[in-house]
Amino acid sequence: MTDVCRQIARAGEVLDRTRAERRALADRRRQASSVAKRLTLAAGADLAIIVAAILVGWFMPIGMGGALLVGALLMVVTLFLLFANLTPTVRAEQLPTVPLKLLPSRTGAWLDTQRKALPAPAQTLVDGIGVRLDMLSPQLATLDEQQPAAAELRKLIGEQLPDLLRDYAKVPPALRGVARNGKSPDAQLADSLRLIDAEISEMSTHIAQGDLDSLATRGRFLEIKYRDEGSV
Repeated sequence: MTDVCRQIARAGEVLDRTRAERRALADRRRQASSVAKRLTLAAGADLAIIVAAILVGWFMPIGMGGALLVGALLMVVTLFLLFANLTPTVRAEQLPTVPLKLLPSRTGAWLDTQRKALPAPAQTLVDGIGVRLDMLSPQLATLDEQQPAAAELRKLIGEQLPDLLRDYAKVPPALRGVARNGKSPDAQLADSLRLIDAEISEMSTHIAQGDLDSLATRGRFLEIKYRDEGSV
């Protein structure tokens, strides 16, 4: 192996580690946010139950039985809010209508459900896209839905990306690694995911720089080669 090949291999390893670390960091952030949300909901629900019990007690004594009932209700509600699955199931068909500020997180959640069905290279790319979506989410919190830039983002994240994975899923597994027109569906999928990853990165940069006009007037639509070639 030449020095150039070794350097390329090392660079690839560093990139893979960086992606994995960023993905792990994003996962930890999501978990911390979920825990905080659950604790807030549980505290609010418990406070409401206690206030309601006090108000009822002003008009009629609740007695020992009532106190036990309130305690049991507090325990049930708290356990439910802490451990129940509060994340709604995300379907690809719903993504185009999701509020823009929620679109990155909902798309990321949907990607997580599709990951296992993808080949290993595509899984790595999807992980990287998930990280980019996590980074993009705060940027969209203040972006006006009516701006042309929002339409560009919605098209890429809410339509083109899900369409790509859904169309790939339609290819029989036995044919996914078979080259057609010079490239296999697996390879075309990886190329398209790289293109989407680069496009999200560019959009994020435009938003960070406040260059929304440039983002909206680029006049580019994602060109997914697998559609043109009809292999995926």
